[in-house]
Amino acid sequence: MSSIGKDIRKAAKILSEGGLVAIPTETVYGLAANAFNEEAITNIFKVKNRPSFDPLITHIASINDLKDLTSDIPLTAKKVVANFWPGPLTVILPKTAKISDLITSGLDSAAFRVPNHPITSKLLALVDFPLVAPSANPFTYVSPTTAQHVADQLGDKVDYILDGGPCSIGLESTIISFTKQTPKILRLGGLSTEEIEQVIGSIDIQTHSSSTPEAPGMLTSHYSPGKPLLVGKLEDLLKENIEKKVGIISFKKSFSAYINSVLAPSGNLCEAAQNLFKSLRWMANQPVDIILTEFVPNHGLGRAINDRLTRASCLPASMASKYKNYNI
Repeated sequence: MSSIGKDIRKAAKILSEGGLVAIPTETVYGLAANAFNEEAITNIFKVKNRPSFDPLITHIASINDLKDLTSDIPLTAKKVVANFWPGPLTVILPKTAKISDLITSGLDSAAFRVPNHPITSKLLALVDFPLVAPSANPFTYVSPTTAQHVADQLGDKVDYILDGGPCSIGLESTIISFTKQTPKILRLGGLSTEEIEQVIGSIDIQTHSSSTPEAPGMLTSHYSPGKPLLVGKLEDLLKENIEKKVGIISFKKSFSAYINSVLAPSGNLCEAAQNLFKSLRWMANQPVDIILTEFVPNHGLGRAINDRLTRASCLPASMASKYKNYNI
């Protein structure tokens, strides 16, 4: 089992020597490697069992680090990062040759983020290279939001786990592409669409997933708890699965007669986001045959929560159009 600790200098040394370190961010824990070390990058794909066509996010210390990594930063991108970096926002920009094709899966654009976590901010300031860091879990599984989650899923496959406590947001970053004339959200996440639109106006949202993604986290099947998961009206789902041993992940209502995890008794979407992956992980270890859950109100962080629930259940992307029917 990998050691868990708070030694930033130890983490920096391991990374500089080509090792892998799990790092905390405000969104989820990432599995980090030196972005300029192709052997270390390749090892990330091996450890996660991640397909090479799924690109990675490059984490940097500040916007100043972009000058050698991207060939163009449009004005709209500058406005967005000025408002939301450091934070749960990833931007897709044209890349320079300093970014390996391994990171971008051969694409001529790359994903960049400045994470908002004191420990990882200090780590990025300490090393003289950016970090590639997808979520620190086996590919398609639930993303980790604590150091122990990483240890439970990756064991001794990671050289060190930097413990930064529970993630404050609990959902991956929002990804926006600035490679075309009109910016487009490719992945809903910890920064709401409404907040972004307050800065740059109305923005397109990609509503379907892809088998050849142009950004991380776009594959249809993802965030699996390892058990069948159904999303819909809980009362209807219970009637349809009356003979099965069910577990329920509900938004704010308690179902005390069942094994039940309530995301946000207060109805607060930020609280629901923080608890989503933890609840999926907890339910996966309960003595249930099937997991029943429901969509949350489809605004703010609710859009990202509903996106993760859809893909955890392998529902068709067309279900996104039905979210409005579940605005509790």
